[in-house]
Amino acid sequence: MRQTACWEDYTSPCQLVALIVLCSQMKITRITVWQVPLPLKQPYQLSGGRLKVEHLDSTFVRVDTGEGLCGWGEGCPWGHAYLPAHGPGVRAGISTLAPALVGCDPCAVDEVNRVMDRALPGHQYVKSALDIACWDILGQAAGMPLWRLLGGARAEAVMLNSSIPTAAPEVMVESIKTARAAGYRVHSAKIGGTDPAVDIARINAITDALSAGESVTFDANRAWTPGIAVQVLGSVAARGWIEQPCETITQCAQVAARVCQPVMLDECLHSFDDHLQAWRLRACEGVKVKPNRLGGLTRARQVRDFGISIGWQMHVEDTGGSALADTAALHLAASTPAGQRLATWLSHPHLAVDPVPGQGARNAGGFASPPTVPGLGVSPSPDALGAPAAVYGDAT
Repeated sequence: MRQTACWEDYTSPCQLVALIVLCSQMKITRITVWQVPLPLKQPYQLSGGRLKVEHLDSTFVRVDTGEGLCGWGEGCPWGHAYLPAHGPGVRAGISTLAPALVGCDPCAVDEVNRVMDRALPGHQYVKSALDIACWDILGQAAGMPLWRLLGGARAEAVMLNSSIPTAAPEVMVESIKTARAAGYRVHSAKIGGTDPAVDIARINAITDALSAGESVTFDANRAWTPGIAVQVLGSVAARGWIEQPCETITQCAQVAARVCQPVMLDECLHSFDDHLQAWRLRACEGVKVKPNRLGGLTRARQVRDFGISIGWQMHVEDTGGSALADTAALHLAASTPAGQRLATWLSHPHLAVDPVPGQGARNAGGFASPPTVPGLGVSPSPDALGAPAAVYGDAT
């Protein structure tokens, strides 16, 4: 049962006391897990073509409580070679975590994370769907949308960026034209490889093809060595963002000290300590904040707030998945100050299926707005997901 009251409805002291009592008595009684295959519309290549993804292996989670509220989360790596994460690993990790969480208060999201860390140190990507489901319950119990709980004053419409796969320069230019027709004015172009001339040609062709008001981030997805990165970036006129030029934080810091372009970090940032190291090394001027990689909204919020305090600009989005995962990230993006919030990427337009049709974050002329109902605002139909992969706790 999803609570429908809005947070503004809690206006009297008696109502607020009742709300506090409800939250204090909440207990997790059941955790249900589904494996959801998500084929892509077409194969997607990145990192200079060395990484190719054709389908995603997503895990949907529903957390039920004895009070009748339930919350949803999704954990979906972008294939199995993009990050140290894979679909079967999410479900294997949940089999370890779920017994420890049954009986916990889902509204105490920090305590939920401490319980998960004691039961299974590390493996943050495993914990993200469970954490997001608990935030969904917290939002419903509080009568507030997640963007409000995460610090937002209003349901900000967030600018979207396209994602342009690695290809020949002329093919990538055509892909940008297609994205432009769908309303996108910010693009992420996937480059990177061992031949500097090829990437120089890609960057120059895409830069020349941009219309007034458009911008592009060139994302190497850690494909370059520092030497190639410096060679390429010193040979082009483009002065926009360069994302994850090399494998490690220290390699990216070496590049950032020698090029004119601002550097954005992504794949090398798995924990708060990684972000702290990147800041100390002056390795970047911006970062990608991805809830599924960091362990959910609790840890992503911590990183986002650190980024605000030190002046980073941030893309807040997720690693992959359906509109459920996209929407969770969009709540955090919408609550981020506009001056430090860059565009957000949606994964679900790349999918050949839609497990939550018509729900959650959707592209509307190059922007997406988070739901305004309490909680996450996405409720998959269990019947549409098929038979559960596992049920933990009270199965009645």
